[in-house]
Amino acid sequence: MMKLLSTLFCLGAILWVPAAQAAVEMPFPLAGSWTLVAADLLHPDGSRTHDYGEAPKGMLQIDSHGRYSAQIYKSERPLFASGDKKSGTAAEFEAAVMGTSAHFGTLMIDTMTHTLIYNIESSAYKNWEGTQQKRVYELHGDELSYQVPARPDGLIPISVWRRIK
Repeated sequence: MMKLLSTLFCLGAILWVPAAQAAVEMPFPLAGSWTLVAADLLHPDGSRTHDYGEAPKGMLQIDSHGRYSAQIYKSERPLFASGDKKSGTAAEFEAAVMGTSAHFGTLMIDTMTHTLIYNIESSAYKNWEGTQQKRVYELHGDELSYQVPARPDGLIPISVWRRIK
């Protein structure tokens, strides 16, 4: 009887270890802080231009559960002449809106199709809130790049990020 109990105990321990290892949560593969390297537009002829100016600034934060926050800013945005954002001119408001892309939510990865799936909880552009957006991505070492679906004019935004170590 003792031999049977010992055998069952050992068998249970052997079976439990792989199950426990499988239950260990794997970190999100893109977790970390990323700095913007480029925010370009791909034209139908294959050429590229800068979508957010010559020296865009941005930060992408992704936690171990896939929650993210992304901000992209055109560095050439003008200051508000009045010094008060409540009393900007139409041109200042337009430059502020068109020179900014910011949103947060959750991020999933489909490694089979090389697709990032953004579930946008909130965004500076209200129309994106509550939407799901897919972006084809490439990851080479510490450089992540992805393409946003083509705009109505046929231009494809491309964002390139470098992991901060």
